[in-house]
Amino acid sequence: MHHVVFYPVGNGDTCQIILNEGQQRILLDFHHQDSTFNLKTQLGEELQSAQRDYFDVVAFTHADSDHIGGSTEFFELEHAKTYQGNGRIKIKELWVPAAMIIETCNQDQMSDEFIIWRREARYRLKNGKGIRVFSKPACLVDWLNSENITLDSRLHLITDAGQIVPGFTTTEDGVEFFCHSPFIKHTTDGDVLRNKASLIFQVRFNVNGTITNYLAIGDSENSVLDDIVSISEFHGNDERLKWDLFNIPHHCSYLALNSEKGEVETQPTESVKKLLLHGRKDAYVISSSNPIPDNKNAYEQIQPPHIQAKKCYENHLNQINGRKLIVTMEYPSVENPKPLRFEISSNGCRIDDSNTQECFGVPYIITTPTPRAG
Repeated sequence: MHHVVFYPVGNGDTCQIILNEGQQRILLDFHHQDSTFNLKTQLGEELQSAQRDYFDVVAFTHADSDHIGGSTEFFELEHAKTYQGNGRIKIKELWVPAAMIIETCNQDQMSDEFIIWRREARYRLKNGKGIRVFSKPACLVDWLNSENITLDSRLHLITDAGQIVPGFTTTEDGVEFFCHSPFIKHTTDGDVLRNKASLIFQVRFNVNGTITNYLAIGDSENSVLDDIVSISEFHGNDERLKWDLFNIPHHCSYLALNSEKGEVETQPTESVKKLLLHGRKDAYVISSSNPIPDNKNAYEQIQPPHIQAKKCYENHLNQINGRKLIVTMEYPSVENPKPLRFEISSNGCRIDDSNTQECFGVPYIITTPTPRAG
């Protein structure tokens, strides 16, 4: 049995994948906000309860503050003693897009934490261990050459789009990570393409032959999702578009669906529509975002989350007979948001939380098993 946990961190992302009842833990992004939810305390208590002081993997989909905020105060970093000891949480393997290593921009465009993580990623890549980099654009090769490091000597640490990440298998670990993005073209112009260079995975669980797919998407745009769909279809790889859990990109921004918001409901591009309709019966959609009220101000709101986008996701979720769209900062209530925990088992995917019955009623606990392998 595995778990996928989404944390209520405002307009930001933090998700933990817990494998085999805690034998391995993978953290996707980290966004701490004292004013909403104490992520540091929550994760610290979870690890202490599990009698460990490390994550097996910490993956940053990209370097924006809503995905790394507060992380340099929480994790132990190898490149400087300043960030070591004092109860800091260790990272066995750091996953980053190539953009986090080669990205350059003006000093005032960089957060202090981004600079720190870039140093950490570069340090680990130079040492040749404790890191996995996604994509290998020419600028990454140039940087390696400038450090007198050959690409061939680091190829075992690099994964490209269209590949399964080494180190996890459905037979041994009950999970695999298929990398959808970034493409090389997404990591050629540094800061301009930061969101486009976000890590995107199809996380595939296999529990006693029952397959559950989780699409983990960073702050991506509709053009990237269009590419993912068209490339997957071209290679006859439609299976990699299926999902039972879908993490809405960019905190329910309409830009992940189309360049036009729409007055009442965003209309997705044809390719994004195909992606949404690849969801399977009883699927869930998660908006890692602030609450999304349905009122006049919400329709005029410039920054995400966008009510028009939410209506689009709900519409397509209904078309596939999905279960529920859940907003992290509304679960189980706006007044008291808590981690949203899914259980992944041979019965498929279901909410595993003491507040489930109170919030959604018994029908949302009972779940139909997802299709078995083969």
